[in-house]
This record gives sequence, C-alpha cells and structure tokens, in this order.
Amino acid sequence: MARPIRVEFAGAVYHVMARGNERRAIYRDDEDRRRFMDTVGEMAERFGIRVHGYCLMPNHYHLIVETPRGNLSQAVGWLQVTYTVRFNRRHRRSGHLFQGRFKAQLVEADEYAQWLVEYIHLNPVRPRRKSEPIAPERAAELDRYAWSSHRDYAGLRAKPVNWLCLEWRRYWGRNAGEARQHYRQRMSEAFAHGTVESPWEKLRGGLVLGGEKLWERASELVRRKSGSEEKAWSRCGDQAQARGRLDRRLLTETDDRVKIWAQVRLAGHRPTELARAYGYRDASGIAYVVRRVEQKARTDRQLAHKLGQLKDEIYSLQS
Repeated sequence: MARPIRVEFAGAVYHVMARGNERRAIYRDDEDRRRFMDTVGEMAERFGIRVHGYCLMPNHYHLIVETPRGNLSQAVGWLQVTYTVRFNRRHRRSGHLFQGRFKAQLVEADEYAQWLVEYIHLNPVRPRRKSEPIAPERAAELDRYAWSSHRDYAGLRAKPVNWLCLEWRRYWGRNAGEARQHYRQRMSEAFAHGTVESPWEKLRGGLVLGGEKLWERASELVRRKSGSEEKAWSRCGDQAQARGRLDRRLLTETDDRVKIWAQVRLAGHRPTELARAYGYRDASGIAYVVRRVEQKARTDRQLAHKLGQLKDEIYSLQS
C-alpha cells in the first residue's frame, strides 16, 4: 500500500480521517467512544494539538486539527496506536484496528472553516449516497448526537470537553451568542435545502483544501522529499495544473469535438468520464470522436493548427 503523503509545518490545519480495518467498526459501544475521546484529549495535551472539530462514526472518525508544533504524524500516529492497544485489551483481541495510515488534507481555515465544520457535523444524518437529500426530520436526531462537536458549536451541550478548541466560532459571529445563533441557522438551511455541497470537490491534488498560496507551499514541501509517492504526486500536480489551464482555455471553444479531443489527449480524462457529459451512451462514442478529429487534422490545416496551439498553451510553463 502506498505511503500517504504528509505535508507538515508549524501552524498547519488539517482534516484527519481514518477508517477501521476492512471498514469494520472501531467502536463497539459508548464506552469505546468515551475511551477514544479521552485518548484524543491526551493527544492534544501531549503534542500541543488544537482540536477544532470532531465526529465519530461507526467505522471511522473525523478530526479537524491545528498543529502549532508541526507534528501531525507523531500526534495522530500516537492516537491510533494508543487507542488500538486500549481497544484490544478491553475486547481481548489482537491485530490492526485501523485501515492503514490516516488520511490528512491541508486546510485553509479562513476560507473553508465554516464549510468543513458544517459538512463534518452532518455526517451522522447524511444518507449513504451523498447525492441524496438530507431528510428534514433528521435535524432533531443531529441535535441529540453526542459524538461530534455539533452540540458544542450549537450551544446545546452544558459543558464541552476540555480539549475542544472553540476559537473557530468566530467564523459564525463576533461573540459566542451570535456565533451559536448563526451556526444553528446555517445547519437548519442544510436540512431545508436537502443537499450540502461537498468541500472535497474543491480539494486540490487530493491534499489541499485552500488557495494558491497554500497549494504552492504544499507543492514545494512535497517536492523537497525524495520518496516515490511524492514524485508521483508531483506529476499528478502538474497534470492538475494542466487541466486547470485547459478548462479555462476551452471556455471560448465552440466545437464540442475539439473539446472532447483536448480533454482526452491533453488532460488525461477517461472517455467514460466524458460520455455522459456530452450525451454519449458509453466510452466508445468519445473514442470515436477523438479518432475522427485526429484523422481530419491530417488534411485540415486549420484544425491541425488549432490542436497544435492547444498543446502549446496547455503545456507551456506559463499559466
């Protein structure tokens, strides 16, 4: 299994997630959940971690953390090992509890804090198929859910756990009362509208939820590492930039056949991804279009010039 890429620096903010081995439950009852919460608190104190949000699900967990010391791997690695030992002792079992190493995405808090916290908190009531609407009647169920920081942000818990950092409430209001009110309003809108856009649609390179500055910093830190995973990620990052340039360039292109060719040949999109978007039954229709465009370009100098220009623009060093 490939080693997850870690980008660590002082003051970084992350969304951290890990699943149970073979997607099995990592808590068997509320006592396990309490022990996990206690272990998170120990991690926060031991490693100086600020926990801005959390949500415990049956077979995985979500944490939103800030690392003033730049020690994410050390802290979360300790959390998972320690909780696994405690879980195994209690249930008289042995072996792995979590499915490989945890995942962590860098987050730009000022831009994405509200969106990420709200999305994570909705996990207990969101349908298994994320495209389906959230049932409005499940709002009361969310307010009763004890194993996330939703009740703390909403002001529904008498006493938050002492390791939860509620500084991020400032993103919803100037003071605690205003923040709680605005937060509850935003969550109510999620149930009223029935759907919530996923922040992961904005994830860059599978690693960064943020703007250009954070993306460039993460990319530079990854490039300094020499592992095979980092090299592969850098190549994917270059392709992601090419796709972004192509998307902007094709806004002015009126010929769908040229768009299809460019997305397949220059951006590496799979024909199956494009078939539905362009109204084809399956990938064979997209493949046929690509072949026809290339055949026509052999005799059509104007088309050949256009395809050549696209190549030069997308793969030039200028963005």
